[in-house]
Amino acid sequence: MSKTFMGVRLRRLREERGMTQAALARALEISPSYLNQIEQNARPLTVPVLLKLNAAFGLDVQLFSDADEARLITDLRAALADQGAGASLAEVRELAANMPEVARSIVAMQRRLRDTAERADLLAGRIESPGTTPAAFEAVRDWFYERRNHVAELDTAAEAIGDSLPPGRMAAGLIDRLAGRHGIRIAQGGAALRRYDAGARLLHLAAHLTPGQTAFQIATQLAFLEQGETIARLSDDPALASDARTLLRIGLANYFAGALILPYRTFLAAAEATRYDIDLIARRFGVGFETTCHRLSTLQRPEARGVPFFFIRVDRAGNISKRQSATDFHFSRIGGSCPLWNVYEAFARPGEILRQVAQMPDGRSYLWIARMVQSGQGGFGAPVKTFAVALGCDLAHAERLVYARGLDLKNPETATRIGPGCKVCERPACPQRAFPMVGRPLAASPGETRFAPYSGSETGSVRTAE
Repeated sequence: MSKTFMGVRLRRLREERGMTQAALARALEISPSYLNQIEQNARPLTVPVLLKLNAAFGLDVQLFSDADEARLITDLRAALADQGAGASLAEVRELAANMPEVARSIVAMQRRLRDTAERADLLAGRIESPGTTPAAFEAVRDWFYERRNHVAELDTAAEAIGDSLPPGRMAAGLIDRLAGRHGIRIAQGGAALRRYDAGARLLHLAAHLTPGQTAFQIATQLAFLEQGETIARLSDDPALASDARTLLRIGLANYFAGALILPYRTFLAAAEATRYDIDLIARRFGVGFETTCHRLSTLQRPEARGVPFFFIRVDRAGNISKRQSATDFHFSRIGGSCPLWNVYEAFARPGEILRQVAQMPDGRSYLWIARMVQSGQGGFGAPVKTFAVALGCDLAHAERLVYARGLDLKNPETATRIGPGCKVCERPACPQRAFPMVGRPLAASPGETRFAPYSGSETGSVRTAE
């Protein structure tokens, strides 16, 4: 364990419990002076003290983990940059490490400010605001991220059903369950993926669905029927706006469906046995590449963890439509993502699984795999959706993956230098930089400040005013 200075967090824990330093020191069997040094960050929080905290208070050790810091630092830098604040990376790290709640409050305030500005722009342009705002999607993503993309209650309930059905051939069994327990029949036809007619007790499914997709849609309906109370309780979060709660209910139902058709222990065993070979896993369970990637990003049951993955789906324009994480990897919420990331190259090489060892500006390196996927009804002239999906993990876990075969994982010179997005990326000489960091001025005439796109090098990015 690296030296971890968590004095402010420990002091906050003590104050929340109404304890003096002397009382906490007695509970931890250490001297008051030693505890005082830890709280003042004169000494690091060691493993023995952390274990004593756990034993004395039943404390979740994640409270003192620095795994969330990388994401919080990125969010905080983006929020400050959006306001033109020029805080240094050292200052941001200090705030994120020692006062994470203050840092999260700053991020939340900036997010609300941005959402308010977007609503104002809509009103100014006399455009009706959609039912679900961009802020709602971010709030739901954050909700799943805080739980490491794993919802234990739903996962366990779904596994109990999935284990009773044959992997990859669950559709028939789920149809029987729907009819036997709920008196609901299936009708296939029409364009909508799933539409439930409560009065007729009829579940309409699209005709073009594969057996795996059919099982997923039925499992989603079962989530609302059999886990409705759990989903309602989990989504009834006062911190979420009404549109975010509605979106979260859908996300939880989809989570349950994925956990049902891909039962946790069976799926994890298959993943480990194949060294996380996505194509082999997908064939075994009768699902697609994207569904398999999505499920791999949720395997964080405390007593049986899989590789912690980051999963993302983008379109050709760079719009991120799915983003789930069991890791601390994080891209900026503003300014898009990095064009050097291999997820964008996947569109030019359909059918191939691309590999990339990528390093972020903070020095952390990741193994990424990416592939283009398509969905649609088929047939000449029919619309087809095209996306690229990517799955990544910290380089510390890379050797567990078949995709690490033949790669030089220990040589940092082979890693592609990517960033969180140009607006918050501090790599000044990046050949793909589209514009400077937010808040970084260019040379101009007296009394004037200009901002201009970078031309690809540090010297080429600066213009002198005419």
